[in-house]
Amino acid sequence: MTTSATAVTGITGALAATPIVSVKPIVLPAPERGQDLHVRVSAPITGRDLPIVLFAHGFGSDLDGYAPLTDYWAAHGFVVVQATHLDSRRVNLAADDPRKPQLWRTRVADMKRILDDLDVLEAAVPGLAGRMDRRRIAAAGHSFGGATAAVLLGLRVTDPRTGVADDLSDPRVTAGVLLATAGRGGDHLTPYAAQNLPWLREVDFSHLTAPALVVAGDKDHLPVTTRGPEWTTEPYTFSPGDKSLLTVFGGEHLLGGISGYDAAETTDENPERVALVQQVTLAYLRHALGVDSSTWTAAQAALADTASHPMGRLESK
Repeated sequence: MTTSATAVTGITGALAATPIVSVKPIVLPAPERGQDLHVRVSAPITGRDLPIVLFAHGFGSDLDGYAPLTDYWAAHGFVVVQATHLDSRRVNLAADDPRKPQLWRTRVADMKRILDDLDVLEAAVPGLAGRMDRRRIAAAGHSFGGATAAVLLGLRVTDPRTGVADDLSDPRVTAGVLLATAGRGGDHLTPYAAQNLPWLREVDFSHLTAPALVVAGDKDHLPVTTRGPEWTTEPYTFSPGDKSLLTVFGGEHLLGGISGYDAAETTDENPERVALVQQVTLAYLRHALGVDSSTWTAAQAALADTASHPMGRLESK
């Protein structure tokens, strides 16, 4: 098999794309947060019973990030909702802002506010009224955003202020996609991470029981851990099934460039790698939210082992 973008697309077949509409910023009042929550909603211009994906950006990004994924999902039948979280460079919190140690918890609250205000978001997007299927909701995210999505699915984080690992999961979210997401903390964290990212110190994957696809690059060396690329596979390794793991060959932290078109921070730019992540995540979302499982079955067959496909491997438990 060649490594052309056409060959990658062939993993899941030729699913037709639909033009999309995106509306931003939709402003949700959030007085306890210290400032309003700004949200972007993207959706196909046609179709009904559209499943919903809540997408949480990585540290420092915003509601305009990750278009290679969010636009792709929207063009293939999903309503995609993105927020600008308080760690965004657009917000630019001061170094001594008292909200900083709780950024991980505020992100989860942002996602729950979105779920509470779906009526507001629906009304703000022309032509979307009555077309969302609120029974089918997934959470997805990259890096820090992957951890945000995982908490909604059952991941327990020990609060660095209280020492308590609360259950912050939300039953409205039934599946997830965790891209380049942090593993376990403890002695594997670097001193910088232990001091400046305290929410990474102690996490518990044993309650992460909801179905999820974990996506990890086999060249993702992060400065916050001594575990190497294996660290971002740990949400798969240490959580109960039903889970799947897509290992992206040659993938670094941005998995070929998922954070944006022509994103300057991408160190492993590769359109074929991005196409692989697009195709497999779409197939998984369609499967996990009950749209159709045929493309997921095809992806599993095409990526069953190292010899099957030059770009990645897909396994499940």
